[in-house]
Amino acid sequence: MPMNITQKIIHSHLVEGEMIAGKEIAMKIDQTLCQDATGTLVMLELEAMGLDRVKTELSVQYVDHNLIQEDFKNADDHLFLQSAAQRYGVWFSRAGNGVSHPLHMEFFGKPGKTLVGSDSHTCAGGAIGMLAIGTGGLEVAMSMAGYPFFVKMPKVMGIELTGKMPEWVSAKDIILEMLRRHGVKGGVGYVIEYYGNGLKHLDLWDRHVIANMGAELGATGTIFPSDKKTLEFLKMHGRESDWLELSSDKNANYDKNDVINLSELEPLIALPSSPGNVKLVREVKGRDIYQSYIGSSGNPGYRDLAISALMVSGRQINPNVSFDINPATRNILEELAENGLLANLIHAGARIHQAGCNGCIGMGQAPATGRNSLRTVPRNFPGRSGSREDSVYLCSPEVATASALKGIITDPRDLDFPCPKVRKPKKIIVNRNMMQSPLSPFESVRIKLVKGPNISSIPELKPISKDVKLAVLLKMNDNVSTDEILPAGARVLPYRSNIPRISDFAFDMIDETYSRRAKELKEKNEHHAVIGGDNYGQGSSREHAALAPAYLGLQLVIAKSYARIHWQNLINFGILPLTFVNFDDYRKIEQGDFIVIKNIFDSIKSGDILKANIDGKSFEITLRHNLSRRQIDVLESGGLINWVKKHG
Repeated sequence: MPMNITQKIIHSHLVEGEMIAGKEIAMKIDQTLCQDATGTLVMLELEAMGLDRVKTELSVQYVDHNLIQEDFKNADDHLFLQSAAQRYGVWFSRAGNGVSHPLHMEFFGKPGKTLVGSDSHTCAGGAIGMLAIGTGGLEVAMSMAGYPFFVKMPKVMGIELTGKMPEWVSAKDIILEMLRRHGVKGGVGYVIEYYGNGLKHLDLWDRHVIANMGAELGATGTIFPSDKKTLEFLKMHGRESDWLELSSDKNANYDKNDVINLSELEPLIALPSSPGNVKLVREVKGRDIYQSYIGSSGNPGYRDLAISALMVSGRQINPNVSFDINPATRNILEELAENGLLANLIHAGARIHQAGCNGCIGMGQAPATGRNSLRTVPRNFPGRSGSREDSVYLCSPEVATASALKGIITDPRDLDFPCPKVRKPKKIIVNRNMMQSPLSPFESVRIKLVKGPNISSIPELKPISKDVKLAVLLKMNDNVSTDEILPAGARVLPYRSNIPRISDFAFDMIDETYSRRAKELKEKNEHHAVIGGDNYGQGSSREHAALAPAYLGLQLVIAKSYARIHWQNLINFGILPLTFVNFDDYRKIEQGDFIVIKNIFDSIKSGDILKANIDGKSFEITLRHNLSRRQIDVLESGGLINWVKKHG
């Protein structure tokens, strides 16, 4: 039977289950990646498992998120991660080396391999022909320990690219066009697979831009063929032996199809505060801006920064604009310096930041209150930038630079100079000095984990009771992101390895009283529930958004629908995720109600439908779960860590 690329990779890695869309399968995982905002928990989980050495072909720990060292916490965690990488046989990328996703493509990505990472944008690995999936850190730890990775068999959406992009249009406009057509839920349950003649005009960095933001579509992953462009990239990085030609079979089918004619695209922009709020730039041009930000994992390539440097050559940035340059890898920053383009940016008035996530995750570069910020980053969820009342737009480097020159949102086609041509370097810089290789097994067993005072053990979680009566502490609207459930930024992320402390910030963006009210219930040995709308838990894979509320006593979430990663994270930490069968029940239930469910595990084992009563009110609500037998067992155990201890 003809297969597409996604099906080929899954078939070659299938350990358990059948390749039927929506059914749970288990896959062998070849590679893993962690970043420092999530990696501390992963390493603590490996310690809790008693792991001696990782079982994957390759695992990498990157330090890219928490780079601001205003006190000891981040610096201590960097030392802990370095010692853990040495202890468990993991590659270690030092602070300042760059962002995990582009670095992984440069150094380790291999066509045809599977990759899971404790970062939702791990899907960027699909640019090089990997089946790359973002997930919670606990599942990454399980993969590192040799367990298969469980996921629902995805459908595959085939996107045919035809034509060639016009001047002033680039890869960011392709993924923004996808978001304009399909929205932030359009990829849920799918791997998005690109093919067609238009691919010959997209190099690996262009493909990275598109694959990276597959997460914003809610997709399980994004994948591109491994073709001549892939071989060219690997050759330039001295890794041509890693190349494998990979394409779909001639008569392969897709569960859903779409076609994008690249020749018809024009500059696009996502308005605050959702990546799916996409408009034509010409429809919103003229609005004042305070900040223009180029780089991050959303536009990490040499070309993305070079086009900006050429546009500002001999010109000055508008004096009312903060022009922030955020290189994604140290190698590309060095290439810009080598070719004189960094000097262009500096002379024009740019602020040059170290290679890392930085402002994308709210670690610095926060915009002023009530001012517009144009960014090439992947996300613009409310408050993610570090400013609570932020106004962030997502766009291409061309739009961001044109707007920085003019001081207002500008369609680059309106500029009074032609679109510059970026010449690719004949030879790229491949500096591996910031990447530390794993120690030998003989050396690694002697390493002691270095733990600063901010690092605490993972709290033990107890299973849900047989009968529950849970207070509804919050009722939320649609599209609540994990940035709102557990914020990022310099205020919060330094406590990522201290669950009791970071729990103080749970749901802080929605209701500042939540943590206090949950603690009051916890002191009385009472638990609680929250209510969500559509696409609950979209965005970041950070498992703190499940673990911190679980620590505070959250046992049940009822929503209209869930984002994939957060739904699984809830289960991993012993929280039961249910959905409304009738959306009218969502309207009826109120914050302050008490939800009563009898014989909860008997109910979910007997079928996918269960009933709940609202204490003191005369109505019953109908709920659905979508759990496998394994996931029910995980919940009965009180979460995945307890399940591992139970089953060995």
